[in-house]
Amino acid sequence: MYYDEDGGEFREELRDLLAAEIEPVVDEADREPLTREEFLEYTGVLRELDVGFSPEMAREYFGNLERFAIVSEEVSRVWPSLNVALQMSFPSVFVRHAAEPTREALLDDLQAGECIGCLAVTEPEGGSDTARPNTVARKDGDEYVLKGKKEWVGNAPIADVALVVAHDEEADTQDMFLVDQPTSPFETETMDKLGWKGVNNGKMHFDGVRVPEDNRLSNIVGNALMEGADMQEIVPFPEAVSQLFFEQKALNATFSFMRTGMSFMAVGIMQAAFDEALDYVHERETFGKPIGENQLVQEKLYEILRDLETSRHLSRHALELLKRGDDRARLYSSLAKGYTSERSVDATYNALQVHGGEGLKTENRLERYYRDASVMTIPDGTTEIQKLIVGKELTDMSAY
Repeated sequence: MYYDEDGGEFREELRDLLAAEIEPVVDEADREPLTREEFLEYTGVLRELDVGFSPEMAREYFGNLERFAIVSEEVSRVWPSLNVALQMSFPSVFVRHAAEPTREALLDDLQAGECIGCLAVTEPEGGSDTARPNTVARKDGDEYVLKGKKEWVGNAPIADVALVVAHDEEADTQDMFLVDQPTSPFETETMDKLGWKGVNNGKMHFDGVRVPEDNRLSNIVGNALMEGADMQEIVPFPEAVSQLFFEQKALNATFSFMRTGMSFMAVGIMQAAFDEALDYVHERETFGKPIGENQLVQEKLYEILRDLETSRHLSRHALELLKRGDDRARLYSSLAKGYTSERSVDATYNALQVHGGEGLKTENRLERYYRDASVMTIPDGTTEIQKLIVGKELTDMSAY
């Protein structure tokens, strides 16, 4: 295995933990969407290394972006679905500064690392258009009333709290609203899909759901700052990254973070496929010799490793810009997410071709790697959307 050994002791500890606790069960566990109990069981394993969303762990997990990238890459090398479910739970961090009813309902769970979150952005009618949500938030006294639908929301059917993108009618602007299941119940239904089988993606229905005005994200942040909290307590990123939430739309800053994580996720999937292919060319013999002696097989290995290493280096560049709060973070996170997602499809396809008919068997992990890679090109913005974001950042002209 041609791992780059940066990350030192933490990377090694994480690999050992995944090999012992997740690797033996992943093939069976990925067949169906995670239940709430299963999610907490598997993320409980990661909490052994301070990976999670309790206030203390969130500072470790997000506050060190290299650590965040290592988790995205290494967990995805073993089980991409677990990484997605983990990352999609990040809105739970806002419970700490939310309205009193939400804190009373969920703060104990958050402290225990057992508060599950989700981010509700995509809509049935809008697809990739996140700038003009059809979900509306109407002010009514000291509450907002939400009406609309969301879909493809990771963790939705098992979530305690959702961060919902909606149009604030009174302010005539886009904002996000923290909606908790115990005090502001919302309806969900699970969706089936090609890959990421373990992620419990769902549809969400908001039909007059009422949330406190202090659960409007801009109010959560403003109230917390007025009470003396610093930005790193509210959004547990390094200071330079937190600054992006002041300088651009909160959703854009969130996507810069998420897309960088997605890029490392694609790298992890490619690494798994490369490892499987490299092992197989030594084991499999045809016509009395290992298939690794065939020129076309060696060409496939070249192409997989090329895609893997170029993706890894682009991901690291995007991470470095994000870590510095660089103005180009949005551009490069989109460039990295778009490029690495497409290359992960190519790399897993080539690895599957190396395996021939064996790669088509459902008990062989190659077909899962290929399905998981194929999903990578759509969530958090399709490749086509990433191209348009890069174009806008380069030209300061919007084509969407």
